[in-house]
Amino acid sequence: MLDMDDELLDFEKHGTPLLPVSAREGFVENDGARIWHAVYGSGPAVVLLHGGLGHAGNWANQVPALVAAGRSVLVVDSRGHGRSTRDAGPFSYVRMANDVLAVMDHLNLDKVSLVGWSDGACTALILADLHPERVAGVFFFACNMDPSGTLDVQPSPLLDRCFARHRIDYRALSATPDEFDAFVADVSRMMQSEPNYTVDQLAGIRVPVTVAIGENDEFIRQEHMAYLARSIPAGQLVVLPDVSHFAPLQRPDLFNREVLRFLAETG
Repeated sequence: MLDMDDELLDFEKHGTPLLPVSAREGFVENDGARIWHAVYGSGPAVVLLHGGLGHAGNWANQVPALVAAGRSVLVVDSRGHGRSTRDAGPFSYVRMANDVLAVMDHLNLDKVSLVGWSDGACTALILADLHPERVAGVFFFACNMDPSGTLDVQPSPLLDRCFARHRIDYRALSATPDEFDAFVADVSRMMQSEPNYTVDQLAGIRVPVTVAIGENDEFIRQEHMAYLARSIPAGQLVVLPDVSHFAPLQRPDLFNREVLRFLAETG
């Protein structure tokens, strides 16, 4: 059983555990960026897409559980995040979805399950919408698909701890370690203007989607997640009790159980 970290005290101080040693990792050149990725385990492929300002290492509590369940796990640093680079162009979820597709092509992965957290959830759902033939299903955790889905964020010590850890990790991993503030500003511009899916676009999504949210999410309206689950033809809503936007860090065992249930249902 993994330890709980409801207030992110351990995350701020130590970060997540190190990812396992990967037999296959590296960079893929795509659209002006070098996209870092790593693969673990063997079996049906699942791709983990982290949240905004974070990096693939934030999934360190999920990778071993998925490998133990017989999955091949691909983690990706989104463009400009972690070890991945970026160009001078703006961030967008479509560009990041295309980056993931480029990594899949490089690894000869024809079809995968996608697990996305926050910005990674938007990236995953957009990839599934654009290329449904490549996606078995999406576990969409804690993001909005139009501006009405967000809450007015209230400052808190927990959010300060998370942001402080993101700054430390960015400095340690990035090819541009002194540009964290500019990076935050550019990612924030994307979050403020995207995504903008209509109900008709949601109705056109053709893969199974588990729409999941923590009961105490700080950023996303629970009623928006219920709307997404109703509007996506093969959507279902899951509310994780006693956790927030940071459930994969706070209660890894709880989060992992829901992801494994989703994978068992979607193949």
